[in-house]
Amino acid sequence: MSDLKRLFATLAQQNRKALMPFVTAGDPDIATTAAVIQAAQAAGADLCEVGVPYSDPIADGPVIQASYQRALDAGFRLQNVFDLGRDLQTGGTGAVMMPRVTMVSYSIIYRIGIAKYVERAKAAGYSGAIVPDLLVEEAAPLSQICRDADFDLIQLVTPTTTRDRQRRIADLTTGFLYYVSVTGITGERTALPTNLVDNVSWLREQTDLPICIGFGISGPETAAQLAPIADGLIVGSAVVRRIAEATRNAQQTGGDSAAAAAEVVGKFCGELRQAIDEAVVHASA
Repeated sequence: MSDLKRLFATLAQQNRKALMPFVTAGDPDIATTAAVIQAAQAAGADLCEVGVPYSDPIADGPVIQASYQRALDAGFRLQNVFDLGRDLQTGGTGAVMMPRVTMVSYSIIYRIGIAKYVERAKAAGYSGAIVPDLLVEEAAPLSQICRDADFDLIQLVTPTTTRDRQRRIADLTTGFLYYVSVTGITGERTALPTNLVDNVSWLREQTDLPICIGFGISGPETAAQLAPIADGLIVGSAVVRRIAEATRNAQQTGGDSAAAAAEVVGKFCGELRQAIDEAVVHASA
């Protein structure tokens, strides 16, 4: 049983929903990324999505694009992601037990070899990969390698994905399905589509996979709105923006930027955790 399958089975037994923050590896440096992930776990996050910086990101809005560029400008290399994973496992300042998955472009995986990427990522402690630019027509080889390695391949479904294509994507996905809540790029939003509930309800009838919703979750209020219909919530731009603001403020005042970012993200994840849990309890009452 994969790490993610085990996690979602446990959460379902507890009537809890997964909280998954997104962080960009190496923004502004790997030490800060590690500190933020540790703080998120301590605040109640269940798993973490680690973005692999890429010069031509797919579907990412300006906040995450800027974080990728900051990491690349600072000298980020793919090996840094694997080193980060191993460091989190051994726990220099506290081991991270929650699963981590990479958000990575297929071009990066293809360039180093799909079997080699899966082998290296799993050896570094990652439980799966979200591959946003992998076409369903080309997904079978990677899907099979991931299944053989007990390493989850998570794929995205969008509001404009045809229903036949959604079924095909679900067939080649393990771990969970990433449902994109809005049409367009990542970013914080105050209002979500009115047909979101119907779309997720239909998708749930097509697959036994957990469905996690991402894009557009700006804070506790939107998280609470989505918690009753999702198995997990992915919060990206709102986390990345807080990291950027905290590190910038700390640098201007001569403070510890890693500690500042960790504190801010830990507080935010705690607020999200509370909102999600309260919404689930209220929906179950």
